[in-house]
Amino acid sequence: MVARHALENLRSIALVIALLFPLGLLHAWVLAEVSAALVDMLFILHSLRTKNFAWAREPWFIAAIIWWGWLTLCSVPIPSIGFYVCGWTMGFLEAVVILRLILFTAALQSWLLTTPQARRAAWLVLALSALWIGLESWQEYLTGQNLFGDRRWGDGSLTGPFYKPRAGDLYGHLLFLAMLPPVMALSAKPGRLRPLAGPALAILGVVTSVLIGQRMGTLFTAIGLATAALFIRKLRRPALAAAAIAVLVLLLTPLISPATHAKLVGETSRNLSHFALSPYGELYTRATVMGLIEPWRGWGYNGFRTFCPLPIFNRGLPALGIAPTSTALFACNLHPHNFYLQALADAGFPGLALFTIMMLTWLVTLARRLWRQPDPLRVGVFACVLTFAWPLASTDEFPTLYMSGWLFFALGLGFALAQIKPEPTPDKNNA
Repeated sequence: MVARHALENLRSIALVIALLFPLGLLHAWVLAEVSAALVDMLFILHSLRTKNFAWAREPWFIAAIIWWGWLTLCSVPIPSIGFYVCGWTMGFLEAVVILRLILFTAALQSWLLTTPQARRAAWLVLALSALWIGLESWQEYLTGQNLFGDRRWGDGSLTGPFYKPRAGDLYGHLLFLAMLPPVMALSAKPGRLRPLAGPALAILGVVTSVLIGQRMGTLFTAIGLATAALFIRKLRRPALAAAAIAVLVLLLTPLISPATHAKLVGETSRNLSHFALSPYGELYTRATVMGLIEPWRGWGYNGFRTFCPLPIFNRGLPALGIAPTSTALFACNLHPHNFYLQALADAGFPGLALFTIMMLTWLVTLARRLWRQPDPLRVGVFACVLTFAWPLASTDEFPTLYMSGWLFFALGLGFALAQIKPEPTPDKNNA
């Protein structure tokens, strides 16, 4: 009895620490790192005391460990072409510690979020984070600056509660995870006007994403909206209304937000008109060339950052009619701005294949029974992870904590929800 009480106390302490993780991701990355490290240590201690390592046999965990193992192996510094060395010491160490995020996700799924109260608390933390980003974006739009005195970024996008343009992508990732449960709850309330509150909230959330003015954030919002409408029949008409109003707002941006129009419409059209020669095209071509030159093991984790300036990569893709890249045209950066091209540059085609399999395994696990029983929170988590896994997107580095940390927290919540076997009940909304 005493031992069981001690285990419950350990779990409660670890849960509180884990709920600090999103707060750290917002404004104190050190807090997020400490939170993940402490949860991992307590989780391993719990597993050792209970002799329960069933979580290590989960398909999603096995897929993640195989990808991580190959990436770590590819990051060991050994000679490759001529005198060049694939991998580097810091990259190898950074690859090793990626394991902390995989363990953190396993701890959330199989230990910390196994009760309805814990899952509700995890959702609430994520929902409040999305609300905070949305409110600060509106404050910056209406008053010219956020709570901290930061103004629009130079490219016209709103920064929300941050000093850099991070709000759009993160808001697009979290929006439907945070919004779908209250939207469905409000839509179910009786009365003449109360059912309109749910669709109104959905429209407000989508319009906020457009006004933030970041291309990827707007794309992620569109993906989330389509996902919600696909799974939840009752949301299809509100989703169409939200999409129509979002398009109308976008058409009005030359009047109501010229900076947003310049970013979403002007800059996007310029990049797409000559994409291969745009900064993104240069990055993608350079990463592809790096993968083709070292196709089996790539250049190690963060190899793009370290080796991209080497002259051996001053090539193009003649088969596709793409001219050689140039560092003068921004062909090199901290990362290639795409998870899948990063996987290729870091660990070759095997690494790309393993990364793709990992992402698909995660999505399949989250989609378990989702079509037959489309719980709003589960649909929201699926939409969140899908926007991270979407291949045609400009991204941050994977898995840099300040952005990908949200992915692993959402995965932990989603996997915990997916393993629950709800009682079969008729679904009138999706009959």
